[in-house]
Amino acid sequence: MNLASQVKYLLKKELLLEWRSKYALNGVLLYVVSTIFVCFLSFVSVVSLTWNALFWIIMLFASINAVSKSFLQETKGRQLYIYTIASPFALIISKTIYNILLMVLLTVIALGFYILVFDYVPKDLPLYLVATVLGSLSFSTIFTMVSAISSKAGNGGMLMAILSFPVIIPVLIVLIKLTKNAIDGLDRSVSLDEIGLLLIINVLVMAVSLLLFPYLWRD
Repeated sequence: MNLASQVKYLLKKELLLEWRSKYALNGVLLYVVSTIFVCFLSFVSVVSLTWNALFWIIMLFASINAVSKSFLQETKGRQLYIYTIASPFALIISKTIYNILLMVLLTVIALGFYILVFDYVPKDLPLYLVATVLGSLSFSTIFTMVSAISSKAGNGGMLMAILSFPVIIPVLIVLIKLTKNAIDGLDRSVSLDEIGLLLIINVLVMAVSLLLFPYLWRD
């Protein structure tokens, strides 16, 4: 099979396994909904800056729970089977696409519920939606790469937290600045630098993943 066929096959496999178990989707949805409800009970009413910060804190930990299992939950037998039928490029691309789809769905649902519970809507909601999609894209690419690295070492969960911290902090800073622009209703041209920076980060992370993963997969 060529690369496109392998990616399609592996992505179909991921979606089929998720549809059968719904473990990742239901588990993370429960976490997000319960955390938002607890925040509402604790704060009831929050200012816009706190509202924004709480949302990204919730989504950060939700993305860790959802994406970290990409490689950490794979059994040795399944890894050996995939090794014999697909290239490492197809595997990392399919995992990343699946995690992007999962995180975009979770983030949109979480944002809708978050707005409903706190009864607060950003002044520029379309820009805020763009920022949340870019945030989902960033979390997915970064945590997929880190999950792949962590799966080859013992105590993968601890290693993943350590490796992802220096990469995810700059992304969070840019995301918070971008979403603050949306909350304040600033002209969209002001946010072009942040959008471009997030896109560049995603391209760089994906490029690094494609370069490093074949060496990890052979180990």
